[in-house]
Amino acid sequence: MEANHFLSSYYPDTSYGGKRLYGDMVEQAVTAERLGYRGVTLPEHHLVNVLLMPSPLQMAIKVACETNHLEIVTSVAVLPLHDMRVFAGEVIQADILTDGRLVLGVGRGAFAYEMARLGTPIEESTARFDESLDVLVALLTKEEVSWDGEYYRFDPITVMPRPMTQPMPKMMVAVMNPPGIAACTRRGFDIQTTPLAGRPDLFRSQIAAHRETKADMGEAGRHLRIMMSRVIYCTGSEAETRRMVQMAHDYYSRFDNVFTGPGIVSHGAIKPLPRTQTIEELEENLVICQADEMVDRLAEYAEAGIDEIILSSNLGQPQGDHLEAMERFAIDVLPHLQQVAFAA
Repeated sequence: MEANHFLSSYYPDTSYGGKRLYGDMVEQAVTAERLGYRGVTLPEHHLVNVLLMPSPLQMAIKVACETNHLEIVTSVAVLPLHDMRVFAGEVIQADILTDGRLVLGVGRGAFAYEMARLGTPIEESTARFDESLDVLVALLTKEEVSWDGEYYRFDPITVMPRPMTQPMPKMMVAVMNPPGIAACTRRGFDIQTTPLAGRPDLFRSQIAAHRETKADMGEAGRHLRIMMSRVIYCTGSEAETRRMVQMAHDYYSRFDNVFTGPGIVSHGAIKPLPRTQTIEELEENLVICQADEMVDRLAEYAEAGIDEIILSSNLGQPQGDHLEAMERFAIDVLPHLQQVAFAA
């Protein structure tokens, strides 16, 4: 099992400034490469101070310029917010400028607040995503593509230049429900997923859907992989664990507002709302702990056959603390998980 670090660009104090925010993300990417992480992931979100990254492809190119071999994954590019005729060219350009290190993770969007304000209601996002994905694949793999669908109608066009990575840049689909995981795997896409609250039954069914479909595909599915995103932060003491769990609780008071809540936002800052989930309940669902406990808790993921774990750990802590936690994970946790995965 490999490790991937999520450059999730949490921005609770908007006076911190965008230059410092994105400078921190680049520094974390450079640190991830030095410590042996396989890659980094980049979100796409607009208009809010959680997961704030309006252009993951721009950030991918910047990270590629500062690193040598790190895989750079979008997590995820929100297809319903883009015109695929323009976006396909941007993907090809990013693939070229990252020297083929880009993995295009795509999804339908998650925050109703931003989707509505950008003219794409979340109620339409599934249908828009499905057609957008088909259009994007066609534009990346074929020349002189025309379309007559519900959301796209256009005469024959060829996106230029043609992709450097053939038949198209590597692509990964974000999906949570097991039937969707099976369907996307069957189409030849890698998978990004998460059990969110950490429900063991959902986690196991997600992995089973991927593995069973790969097995049915035989050689054609051998190269396909699944990545699992979790809040994971390796602390150095019990006191730090308590502090980071509290930060996570504060983070989710904003995240829940735009993910499942009313979407109350003022001047780009999400209002923190009271949570019904206690701090103790939240701690059970996150992986915020010291190294020994973390090895035990993540061993199940390695044994289950997850190819790569995405560590989401930007919770508002100082940058120096975050870099130290990344190093603790790389030195004290990751080697054990790789041994478990190899044995499995």
